[in-house]
Amino acid sequence: MKHVTLAADLVLVVSLLMLGTTSSQAQEGIKRTDLQKNDLSIPGREVVQQMVELQPGVVVDKHTHPGEEVTVVLEGALLLEVAGKPAATYRAGQAFTVPPGVVHGAKSTGTVAAKLLATYIVEKGKPLRSSAP
Repeated sequence: MKHVTLAADLVLVVSLLMLGTTSSQAQEGIKRTDLQKNDLSIPGREVVQQMVELQPGVVVDKHTHPGEEVTVVLEGALLLEVAGKPAATYRAGQAFTVPPGVVHGAKSTGTVAAKLLATYIVEKGKPLRSSAP
């Protein structure tokens, strides 16, 4: 009987851990592929580079980064909302930068997936993105 209870508890813990990982790290309609993560010559900083694909109509929840985000739109269109600035649409071939700690969010507004090359120059050891209200 103890083994059954222990196994059930283990399944519950693993399920909760997986659920937490899914909800905090992934959002439906968004695919992020890590390309590189390396230390920089600036002490305490690292570069993280990702290919990001947002399906049409997908909204990226408001968030912040512990450093700069430098992004190039490779395909599609993206409506970017950055706190303190008017919303702006970026299309293939255009780039934008978001300063550290600034709340921002986006929406894929084209008829095809928005594909982005996102580069983050961030404080090492901190979460790459944090949810914002």
